[in-house]
Amino acid sequence: MFKKGQSATAYLFLAPFLITTLVFFFYAFGRAIYYSFTDFNLFNTPHLIGLKPYVDVLGDSLFRRALANTLVFAVIVTTLQTILSLLMAVALNNKIKGMGFFRSAWYMPSITSSVVITLIFLWLFQRRGVANYVITQLQMYQPYILTVMGVLIVVQIVQVLFERSRQMPAGWFDPALAAVSALIAVAVTVVLAFMGILQARDVPPFDFQYFADVWLSIGGVQVLSIPLLVIIIQNTFTTIPTLMLFFLAGLQNIPGTLYEAADIDGATPFEKLMNVTVPMLRPVTFYVITVGLIGTMQMFDQVAVIGAAAPQSTLITLAYYVYINTFKAGTAPVNMAAAGAIILALIILVMVFIQRRFFPSEASV
Repeated sequence: MFKKGQSATAYLFLAPFLITTLVFFFYAFGRAIYYSFTDFNLFNTPHLIGLKPYVDVLGDSLFRRALANTLVFAVIVTTLQTILSLLMAVALNNKIKGMGFFRSAWYMPSITSSVVITLIFLWLFQRRGVANYVITQLQMYQPYILTVMGVLIVVQIVQVLFERSRQMPAGWFDPALAAVSALIAVAVTVVLAFMGILQARDVPPFDFQYFADVWLSIGGVQVLSIPLLVIIIQNTFTTIPTLMLFFLAGLQNIPGTLYEAADIDGATPFEKLMNVTVPMLRPVTFYVITVGLIGTMQMFDQVAVIGAAAPQSTLITLAYYVYINTFKAGTAPVNMAAAGAIILALIILVMVFIQRRFFPSEASV
């Protein structure tokens, strides 16, 4: 309980935050709701026209495309970043020399400006960018790659079978045997190349336009565009480190006795992950998925930076749809932008409610 006079002091320190929240959230949200029922276009006096802006928005093909892109983006990115950040946290939770450096290095993309990262990915996926160059080199040196892989697999199989014939325990992925197999595979490939048996292929430069109007379709329905796939890769790459920190914090609170009991029962690393780690991290997972869904549903900056580099329909999201309708040249249909923003807010609210209702956050083993 606050003593006399302490409440005023507390509210005084909270005043900047409370005023900012009132002005830039509650007031702005209230105005957006009001504009969504008017004919406002930035230059006229708004008049109430009922649900017409919502009807116009739902009938707009560009809005439907933005909605589909946003849902596909949110589902794919949230799934990938949740799974990969969990696996990365488990890997970096081990006490290995130099692990602090790897944790810091892996976190670097999260503190880099998303605009800078987007520009880098634009450069990587140009027609003459790094991605096409790497694919060209892989095609050129395919004989070498296939030889190394083939010899490595054969030698590994021979070694494992030989060790097992001696009644020695040997797994197919034994790291010591794999190291020997890799050395032999590289040596054989070098010898074959020196003898002229292996040669690089003469292939034309790989020429794929990643920011063209190219789609992955299912049953004739355009589901995912290649430009959006590039942004999915970028967004997943930059968000995994931040979410990894949440899982790392959660891993510190899992009692070691649970893993010791699993070891006594003969559980494999995968079984310990699925039956101990995942259930105990359920509260963290719930938070990560919630934050991921909210963030991906509001994705805007990457699309805005790419802009005209890709066809609008391939990248447009609900947040970008609201933006272009608010600041469109000429008479801007702000009422449609407001309606789109309210629909976006309702979708996020429903998604979080469904997750909260059907996916409990309590930890259990």
